Amino acid sequence: MKIANAILAINPNAKIAVHHQKDDLDTCTIEWHDSTPEISKADIKTKMDELQAEYDAKEYQRKRKAEYPSTADQLDDIYHNGIDGWKATIKVTKDKYPK
Repeated sequence: MKIANAILAINPNAKIAVHHQKDDLDTCTIEWHDSTPEISKADIKTKMDELQAEYDAKEYQRKRKAEYPSTADQLDDIYHNGIDGWKATIKVTKDKYPK
């Protein structure tokens, strides 16, 4: 996860500039502006790991979203096949990408 995202997750009001290549926390330079209290790189790394774990845990959601029919198609499915028909259509994707 990005360094700035982790810092803002810890302190949403942080005013910062992060200078880095490829989100490398070890080699980056963080400028703290407007009296923003500094956050240790260890704490930033911990938050980056937490955010990455949360992102990884929701992979099934991203895959499902990409495969679900559009809202219009789902409504059409309900109209023509009823709720049970729609549930059957959606279940295929849910089964393909379980929680």
